[in-house]
Amino acid sequence: MTIALMSHDRKKELMVQFCTAYSAIFAKHTLCATHATGGLVQEATGQKVHLFLPGGQGGAQQIGARIAYNEIDMVLLFADPQVETTDVDLHYIIQLCDEHNVPCATNVATAEMLLLGLDRGDLDWRTGLKSTSTPFIL
Repeated sequence: MTIALMSHDRKKELMVQFCTAYSAIFAKHTLCATHATGGLVQEATGQKVHLFLPGGQGGAQQIGARIAYNEIDMVLLFADPQVETTDVDLHYIIQLCDEHNVPCATNVATAEMLLLGLDRGDLDWRTGLKSTSTPFIL
């Protein structure tokens, strides 16, 4: 399965710690991420992460397009609740996940539930949703 990683600036270290703690599960899957988040995860875990543009420079739209084309199976988007401005990219990604039935976590507690469920096989139903079109290749 393909897992997209995104995080606000103040949550990047938490994302790195989370990915390090669950690196054995992540190693079984394809990872993609916005540039800064993915670079930090890749450096800390040694796992290959396909890097998109930085979130605010089009990376969120790149991930959103992959969600719309059913090429991403899960999104872990660690949001900072202290961000006072409306984060258009955050709402965009969550809306797309809701629209296309892609599991999405915006905090570490939900991310852990999704990841452990993924490892148990609880999300195998996602493989039946894959389109017959050419898949996104990382």
